[in-house]
Amino acid sequence: MGRLNNKVSLEKIGVIGTGGVGGYFGGKLCLNPAIKVYFIARGAHLKAIQEQGLILVTEEGTFTCKPTLATDDFASLPVLDLALLCVKSYDLEAAIREATDAFSEKTTIIPLLNGVDIPERIRKIVSAPCILPACVYIGTHIESPGKIVQKGGSCTITFGPDPIQRDFALQDLFRLFDSSGIRYQWLDDPRPAIWTKFLFIAPFGLVTACFDKTIGEVLESEELRDLAVSIMREIHGLALKKGIALPPSIIDDTLQTVAGFPYEARTSFQRDFSDPNKPDERDILGDAVLRLGRECGVPTPVAADILTRLQRQKKLDI
Repeated sequence: MGRLNNKVSLEKIGVIGTGGVGGYFGGKLCLNPAIKVYFIARGAHLKAIQEQGLILVTEEGTFTCKPTLATDDFASLPVLDLALLCVKSYDLEAAIREATDAFSEKTTIIPLLNGVDIPERIRKIVSAPCILPACVYIGTHIESPGKIVQKGGSCTITFGPDPIQRDFALQDLFRLFDSSGIRYQWLDDPRPAIWTKFLFIAPFGLVTACFDKTIGEVLESEELRDLAVSIMREIHGLALKKGIALPPSIIDDTLQTVAGFPYEARTSFQRDFSDPNKPDERDILGDAVLRLGRECGVPTPVAADILTRLQRQKKLDI
């Protein structure tokens, strides 16, 4: 659980990507007077934060959160003690390359992105920081420039140790989250939690986007529900091949979780995919399944078929 005698002062915190997720956790950090918080944002959202601070509306209350600096210039960042990486996966590589000078061997990165191979993707670009595998369940969105609304989700960061770089200030990190009102769960092996989330978001993201149906419509259609379940089984097979222990009831458990969503709910991937001018996370949700399938020798024909359909649809929209 880290070498606790080698403490690092967590005073300079960067939030790279201050959208719904980054805005929620970054906003909470801004309320902590003991630290300096740096936001990376852009466009009208950035301008509003610079002018009025970030308005954070949560189930706990409404707060005005003013960072030490809000900017779109990565060169303005100091060397960070902690970085919350909250960009979309299609912006991941560019963001890491631009932020490289803000990372040192004393920096801890917590990536709050979808996907099961995010730490590996980051380490291909920058090797010095400690990268803690993580996932989060939270319902947030940018309601208007400079305003983040949170509704639903456990709002808990689930994370665990870097399997390569285990020398970091764990207790300092816990104290930081405690003093900032951030919920967290530390697991010695966070991979099952990360794969459990992936087994939910990838199948339902791909199927809702491919057929332009809400989560409720997918569940009530035997054909679409079966497609989602088939992709879940393919992902479960990948997890087993990689030695990640998921419970035998994982598919039934996931379906029960999905059934708790509003009938009219649309997935984040579906919303991005429906905009022909916006990039989407096909790579992290679809291509990743196919790549892992080839690496592990596990067939993934249903995911491959849905991904092919999505690629054809996107080409027609261009």
